Amino acid sequence: MVAGLNWSPLAPAGERGAPGKFAPTWASLAQYQAPEWFRDAKFGLWAHWGPQCQPEHGDWYARGMYEEGSDQYKFHCEKYGHPSKFGFKDVINEWKAEEWNPDELLTLYKKAGAKYFVALANHHDNFDLYDSKYQPWNSTHLGPKKDLVAGWAEAAKKQGLRFGVSVHAAHAWSWLEVAQRADKAGPLAGVPYDGKVTTADGQGKWWQGYDPQALYAQDHRPSESKPDSDTMGKQWDWGNGAVPPSQAYSEKFYNRTAELIDKYAPDLVYFDDTALPLWPVSDVGLRLAAHMYNTSMQRHGGRNEAVISGKILNEQQRQCLVWDIERGQSNAIEPLPWQSDSCLGNWHYDRRIYDRHGYKSAQTVVHTLIDVVSKNGNLLLSVPVRGNGSIDDQERAIVEGIAAWMQVNGESIYGTRPWKLFGEGPAQESAAALSAQGFNEGKGKPFGPQDIRYVTKGKILYATALGWPTNGRLLLKSLAAGGPHYPGKVKQVELLSAPGKLQFEHTKEGLAVQLPAQQPNAIAYAFKITPA
Repeated sequence: MVAGLNWSPLAPAGERGAPGKFAPTWASLAQYQAPEWFRDAKFGLWAHWGPQCQPEHGDWYARGMYEEGSDQYKFHCEKYGHPSKFGFKDVINEWKAEEWNPDELLTLYKKAGAKYFVALANHHDNFDLYDSKYQPWNSTHLGPKKDLVAGWAEAAKKQGLRFGVSVHAAHAWSWLEVAQRADKAGPLAGVPYDGKVTTADGQGKWWQGYDPQALYAQDHRPSESKPDSDTMGKQWDWGNGAVPPSQAYSEKFYNRTAELIDKYAPDLVYFDDTALPLWPVSDVGLRLAAHMYNTSMQRHGGRNEAVISGKILNEQQRQCLVWDIERGQSNAIEPLPWQSDSCLGNWHYDRRIYDRHGYKSAQTVVHTLIDVVSKNGNLLLSVPVRGNGSIDDQERAIVEGIAAWMQVNGESIYGTRPWKLFGEGPAQESAAALSAQGFNEGKGKPFGPQDIRYVTKGKILYATALGWPTNGRLLLKSLAAGGPHYPGKVKQVELLSAPGKLQFEHTKEGLAVQLPAQQPNAIAYAFKITPA
C-alpha cells in the first residue's frame, strides 16, 4: 500500500486489470523497457482533434469560454451566446465532423514518413471520442455520432502504422471548474454558467436524457483559485489547493481508459499528466499502466510492445514510462528513449494562425526531428484538424514538404541510435533550459550551417548539417583525425540528397567535405560517412 492513495487490491466493479508480470507499483513498473519499434520509428503524427476544434478558436476553448472577459469568452458570446445559455455541451452538438476522411489523411501521413499515428481519445473537456459504455457523452451518441478512435485505428492499420491514443480527461474535475462561475459584471452578472445543470434541466431540449454532470463533473466545491496566477498549472499534480477527485470520478476514469485499451489495442498511450493520471491522489494511473503492459504481453507472445508516455518524471518514473517533453527537447543524449511532442500551430485548430500564415515550416519540423533523434528521442507532431475533420491547404503543403525531405533522407532518421556526441555548433551553446513539461521550443538560437547532428546505424555515421555552408565546404570538427571521438579512418562520404561520392580531407581540424555545386534542398543535409 502506498501512503495517501485510494488503494484497493482489486479494482471495483467495472474493468479488471489484466494479470501478469507488472503490478501497479512504481517498483514493478521499473521492469519496463521501451520496445524496439518505438526506438526505430522516430517520427509520429497526431490528430489532437475533438469538439473544441469546432469553434476554430484555439486551445482550451471549453475552459476559456467560461473565463469572463477572455478572448474566447468574447468570441463565444458573439458566435454562440452567453455561456449560461449556450455552454460547451452545446458546442458538442454543433460538431459534425462532416469532412473527416481518415484514410486520406493517414495515406498522406505515411507518405510524410510517420511510423506511428496518435489520435485524441478525449481531452480535458471529458468528451470521449470512442464508443464508451462508461461515458454517455461520447462521439457515437452525440456530435459526429461516429466512433472516431475506431476510424483512425482502422486507417492506421491499412497504412501499416503503429497506433496510439492520447488521454487527457483525468483533469476535467478541476479544469472545468470555471463552468461553475457566473459573470461578475454586465447584464447577466450573477447568472450561473451551465456547469452545474442536471438531467432535469434538459427536459424538452436536444440533450434530454443526458446528465451534463457526466460531462462537466462539477458536483463538488471548486478548488482554491487566484485569478492573477496560473492556478491550473500549479494544481496540475493535484496540489496547491486543488480539490481531490472523488473515488467515483477516479474509478470512472479507470474504467473508460481500460475499456479504451482493451477495445482498440493501442500500441501507445500518451497521458497528459504529471507522471500518471490522478497521481499522487489515486492509484488509478498505476493500475492502468500495469494493465496496458500486461495486456500487451498477452497480445504479443510475452513481449511488451506497449509505450506509455508521461511528463515531469523523476528518475524512478523514467524507468517505468517514456518521458514526454511538451513543446521542447532535451539538451543532452538521454540514456533512455524519450519523446518530444509539438504542433504546427495550436493544439486545437485556430483559424487565426491560418489567416496570418503562422504555422511552423517544414524546415522547422525537420530540424526539430533531427535534433531530437540525435539525443535518443522521437518527435510526435500534431497537425491541427479543423472542426469539419479536414486539414487546411497550408498544413497540407507543410506535410508535403516534410514528405519530400523524408523520402530522400529517411535512412539518416529511422532505426538510428545516438553517437558519442549528439552534435556541435553555436545553437547548442545557447540552448534554453526546460521549464515544467518542457516549453523550451524556439527559445534558443536558430539552427545554421555550423550546427551538425550525429547518429549511427551499425558502422555508419550520419552527420546532418542544419544549413548549407556558403563557402562550399563543410567542416565536421567532432571527427578530427586522432581525436577521441572518431579514431578510425574514413572510407567515403556521400550526401543522401545528391548522387555520387564527395571529396573530403580528414585532418586534425576535422573532416572537411567538399560540397556539390548545387544545393539539393532548402531544409537540411544528411551525410553518410562510411569507415575504412
